[in-house]
Amino acid sequence: MRNMTHTGFSTFAWLFFACCFCYSIAFPTNLNQEASNDRPVIGILTQMISDEVMKPFGKTYIPSSYVKYIESGGSRVIPIRLTLTTDDYETIFRNINGLVFIGGAVNLETSDYARVAKIFYRLALKANDNGDFFPIWGTCMGMQLLTVLVAGKNLLANTMAENIALPLNLTNEADSSRMFEGFPKELMEALTKEPITGNFHHYGLPVKTFHANKALHSFFSLLSTNVAENGVHFASTIEGKRYPFYGVQWHPEVNRFQWDGKHNFPHSAHAVQLSSLLAQFFVNEGRRSLHQFDNPEEEASSLIYNNTPVYAGNFTGYEQIYFF
Repeated sequence: MRNMTHTGFSTFAWLFFACCFCYSIAFPTNLNQEASNDRPVIGILTQMISDEVMKPFGKTYIPSSYVKYIESGGSRVIPIRLTLTTDDYETIFRNINGLVFIGGAVNLETSDYARVAKIFYRLALKANDNGDFFPIWGTCMGMQLLTVLVAGKNLLANTMAENIALPLNLTNEADSSRMFEGFPKELMEALTKEPITGNFHHYGLPVKTFHANKALHSFFSLLSTNVAENGVHFASTIEGKRYPFYGVQWHPEVNRFQWDGKHNFPHSAHAVQLSSLLAQFFVNEGRRSLHQFDNPEEEASSLIYNNTPVYAGNFTGYEQIYFF
């Protein structure tokens, strides 16, 4: 009887562990948990200088408001210069966890800015296709650049909205977007009613052009629109459907990090909250990238903190600028 009981228990135990093993194969738990990088580094592509008053300081620049904006989300920043080789850019891509295209005023097809952006765009497409998560954010002309890269041509038109703060006309797709996911209901309502998005642009992508171009409406979801001074409806917020690429025609960074009496920068509580949540959102996207530098010394020497910003509030619309 004792032998029978021992044999029965052994058989039961074997069957129990076998079932557990099969269940663990069919329904893995820890293996598919999302990776997280606690020390993200976001790259910001430097912009070419076009204003004569800025040319004595360098050939390219980054307004410090973009740097502070990314820092506020919990990331460090490296500047990406426009004079490096393709091999250099491929190395930088493996080191950083996301990329920002900033605003400015250059040719979006023939400039060095466009050339380097296209290198990173192609690297990001390939990486994401291979399961190597890599986000891109475009602000103002940076968003315009994303549309040129996706469409393969410049489809911009005159959508003047210079020095004006606007609410957003949110589309139905905004409710299910990644960008606005988790936003408080009160803030989403404020987005549609209060002028909390700062606009400083002459060109943009007309809504009718977005819908008419298969490459664009297949690649991006249109999250919001606005109306320009000339009555043209333009795309103001877009989000990649398959890729973690995001674009805003407005400037979330100015809500917290730009102050002067010449520009209509929104600084209400809702404007500040909007800026804060978007910065956190994009940096959290960067945390999903496991790219990293080969060693701490190389990382430290690449950070923007090796450069000193210049006070520029007395001759530009920016308070501080990093020149390169």
